[in-house]
Amino acid sequence: MTLTSGRFIGHDQDRGIVQFSMQDGAKEFACAISTSAMDDLERGPRARPNEREAQFTRLRERIEACAGRKYQATEFEGTPPGIVLRSIDFRG
Repeated sequence: MTLTSGRFIGHDQDRGIVQFSMQDGAKEFACAISTSAMDDLERGPRARPNEREAQFTRLRERIEACAGRKYQATEFEGTPPGIVLRSIDFRG
């Protein structure tokens, strides 16, 4: 089964990540992307903390496509297992 869009959870400024979820049928998977990866994708100035949700929305299609690739490759991290995206995941 493939992943579908889940929900935006929030920006964790202390950890430098944006948390979101993806769905595999009824099962929800926790996901995160580093804020530096989002800034790298936009190739502009760093977004301010209050701009992170809008930035995620602009980049959502690319972020979720990358999360889907990591899901298919079973590249999970943490407990419970989730998907973490970094700048390196968007190269190549």
